[in-house]
Amino acid sequence: MPVKDLGFRRAAPALAVFAAVRLLGLTVLAVWGAAAGSSPHTLLSARWDSLWYARIAAEGYGYEVVLPNGDVHSNLAFFPLLPWLERLVSAATGLSYGSAGLVVSAVAGLAAAWGIFAVADLLHGRRAAVFAVGVWAALPVGIVQSMAYSESLFTALAAWALYGALRGRWLTAGLLAAGAGLTRPVGAAVVAAVWVAAVLAWRRGERSWRMAAGALLAPLGAAAYVLWVGAHTGGGLLGYLDVQGGWGNGFDGGWAFARFVGAKLASSAFPAGVGLIAGVVLVLWLYATSVRQRQPAPLLVYCGIVVALALCASGYFGSKPRLLLPAFPLMLPPALALAGWRTRRAALVLGAAALVSALYGAFWLNGSGPP
Repeated sequence: MPVKDLGFRRAAPALAVFAAVRLLGLTVLAVWGAAAGSSPHTLLSARWDSLWYARIAAEGYGYEVVLPNGDVHSNLAFFPLLPWLERLVSAATGLSYGSAGLVVSAVAGLAAAWGIFAVADLLHGRRAAVFAVGVWAALPVGIVQSMAYSESLFTALAAWALYGALRGRWLTAGLLAAGAGLTRPVGAAVVAAVWVAAVLAWRRGERSWRMAAGALLAPLGAAAYVLWVGAHTGGGLLGYLDVQGGWGNGFDGGWAFARFVGAKLASSAFPAGVGLIAGVVLVLWLYATSVRQRQPAPLLVYCGIVVALALCASGYFGSKPRLLLPAFPLMLPPALALAGWRTRRAALVLGAAALVSALYGAFWLNGSGPP
């Protein structure tokens, strides 16, 4: 597909906004690190999940850690596309795998911003689309977009897959959905969105081999990895779930998260509990608003699954904000609101949000950070 068909010039303001917000976040992190004696490069590329991805890139799968309580943390929990790309970039540039991950995230972040712009522009026009990208970049945990994590890569694949599905470009949608399925477990949300788009097109009378091929391609990435893990571990179809269980991850409808919030409310961390409740209410309100604004069904299905998996997983409660990063359709309601304001007022609000995001990101990475 030619670049001009994807509207690079049209998307340029959105990409510039995204780059500016990310640059602000990195600048604040660098200043904070200089004052705190920490290394921004280490914080971004060599802590938490980034270490697991880099080890997979270097050594492949098979590494695991056995905790004192008997739980097994296996690197099979991490999907392979990001470490594959880290290995490719490292081989081409000589960079370490962690640094290669930063390169992948930087490129993927721009691709994600472009994809979000494309979807929002298709639905609501250029002005709202620029604000959608700005709001996504300025999320409180937006710094994750600049880390050697898979969120930016996944969001890029998901956004362009959804754009392809909305435009009826079925092979593109199917291939990108398969890529998303090789990136994160929530790739199932992209597959479901492509399938819903195909069913709706079929009901409108479309009968094409491209649509059937796209629908068949969509689940292949996730299915291939899950089946491989099952064969590798001897756990069959449930092998990957067993691996996730070793990390304490599962789907319990949000019961464990509710107990976690309740414990905060009953302790000296009461304000944190209130903040968590407010955050959940905001997410649910944004989704309900998206429904009222009649977002296309594929977007609602995709976003609904991402939100449900993030909020209803049983483990790693501190990860939930970053797990919601790919839910970019939630950015459309605030983007529409900002687009209706005067440019100066909207820019000031977005700029203030970007500054708060930068400060919070630096504080977060120098503290508990994203587990």
